[in-house]
Parts: sequence; structure tokens; C-alpha cells
Amino acid sequence: VLSVRMQRQEASSLPAKLINGGVAGLVGVSCVFPIDLAKTRLQNQQGQGVYTGMRDCLVKTLRSEGFFGMYRGAAVNLTLVTPEKAIKLAANDFFRQLLSQDGKKLPLEREMLAGCGAGACQVVVTTPMEMLKIQLQDAGRLGYCNYSRIQGPPQDRPYAAGPASAFKRPSATAIARDLLKTEGLMGLYRGLGVTLLRDVPFSIIYFPLFANINALGQRHSEEKAPFIHSFVSGCVAGCVAAVAVTPLDVLKTRIQTLKKGLGEDTYNGIIDCARKIWTHEGPAAFMKGAGCRALVIAPLFGIAQGVYFIGIGEYILRYFH
Repeated sequence: VLSVRMQRQEASSLPAKLINGGVAGLVGVSCVFPIDLAKTRLQNQQGQGVYTGMRDCLVKTLRSEGFFGMYRGAAVNLTLVTPEKAIKLAANDFFRQLLSQDGKKLPLEREMLAGCGAGACQVVVTTPMEMLKIQLQDAGRLGYCNYSRIQGPPQDRPYAAGPASAFKRPSATAIARDLLKTEGLMGLYRGLGVTLLRDVPFSIIYFPLFANINALGQRHSEEKAPFIHSFVSGCVAGCVAAVAVTPLDVLKTRIQTLKKGLGEDTYNGIIDCARKIWTHEGPAAFMKGAGCRALVIAPLFGIAQGVYFIGIGEYILRYFH
């Protein structure tokens, strides 16, 4: 019986993994997207910013752009998060199985290598997804940033519907079409290098940390940990990994942002971006949005691992068969 149970777990099909990753991504993004929007706007602020923090950003966005303003760019994420999360989770499983030896527990260095492979695979979807999402998320901030040149400092301006809502916001389709027309396919992959620099270390930290924390909830190596333990394990591992790579996420956000506010720096590559941030804003700028990022990634990966270990994909496939 034990042997059959282990074979069934190992034979978990790729379609089931893709469904699990997709469901987890859709649920997670829907829950935490407004915080992700705040993270992007806070990271892009230079000098005297429009927002003083996450709460201030969300309140002002709600007042000026309405409830759906906090979900600007969510359509891109909801469309592409299914393949992105599916690739990440399925690739990590694939590399772990590839690197395993006779079913023995993977040593830490092999867990990290499997995470590295997963992070490298996901950027195929992550880079264009975040490239488009960032432009949509930051449009409202740019409206305020440029409006402030006329209306005075942020604290003296009303944040009612007006300047931000009057700012012409692009659509994801228009941005993608313009990039493809002017720069070709590589236009959508702007920031690929820094995305790799962020996602590979993230996965190297996240997956081994999750596996080891989650293992604490397993009474036997062949059985799954309880749902709540997998959820908490995903939250903890996601939070640690997210904060650790925040400086790289700041660089990625700045490099992938196409339009800048009046007087804001433009960047010519990773090194130029890092140098200008350090010189003009100080080292603390590299941790902008760290709290928001932790609040986004922790539940996102908690939900992902919970769904993954519950086996919603397997249940759906059994139902249709």
C-alpha cells in the first residue's frame, strides 16, 4: 500500500501541476494586487514623492482612481500568472525529481540548484508580464508627479478625482503593440537580465526554505503536510525570499518603467541604475517597497503551496475523467 501511494504521488501529472499553479496564481493575485500596485509606485518614486507609504498610496489611489484603480494592470497579471506560476512550480518539481537519488531527501545544494532552474524557466513569462503590468500600475503616479509641477508639493494638493484620472492611461494591448513595432520582440523582454538576477536568487532561497519548513509538518516522508502547515510554510519562505531580493526588484522596476515623471532619472542598464539610485537617493532606496513586497509574496506563495499540496488539479482531472 505504501509503495502504491508513493508511486501515485510521483506520477502526479504535468496537467495537474499546471492547473494547481494556475488556480493558485489567480486566487493569489486577486487577493494581493492592490498591495503590488503600491509597491510599484513606491519603488518608482524619486525625490519628494507623491506617497508617504503603502497605506497613503492605497488611500490616495482609491480616492482619485476609484476601487478599480487599485487593480490597474491586474488583467495582464491574471492572464499570464497561470503559465508563470505553473512553470515555476512544475519546473521546480521536475528539477527536484531529476536531481533526486533513489527517492532520498535532496541535499541543500541540489534543492538550491532545482530552485535556480525554476527561476530561470519562469522569466520567459515573467518578464513581459511585469513589463506591461508596471506601465499600467505607474500611470496614476505619473499623472500626480507631472501635475505637481504646477500645483505645488504633494501635501498641498487635493487627491480627489481629477489630475490622476485625467492622465491618459495606456492599455496593455497598445503598449505591447508599440513595443513590438519599435523594438521587436525584445521590447517586451526589456529588463530580462535584471529579472533573472531577481528571480533566480528568489527561487534559490524560496524553494529549499519552503521544502525544509514544510517537512517539519510531515510525520512520514511519503505523506503530505497538513494544509495549514503548507500554507504557513509558503508564507514564511516567500516573505524571507521577497525581502532578500528587494534591491534587485527595485532595479527591475526602475529599468522596466518606460515613462518617467518630470525630472526623474532615466537608466542605461543595471549598473547605471544602481549607481544613480545610490548617488541620488542613498542606499535606503534599494529597500523601497520591501514591506509591500513581503505582504504580496507571502500570501501569494502561501496560497500557491496550499493549493498545490491540496491537489486541486488532481481532483479536477479525476472529475472530468
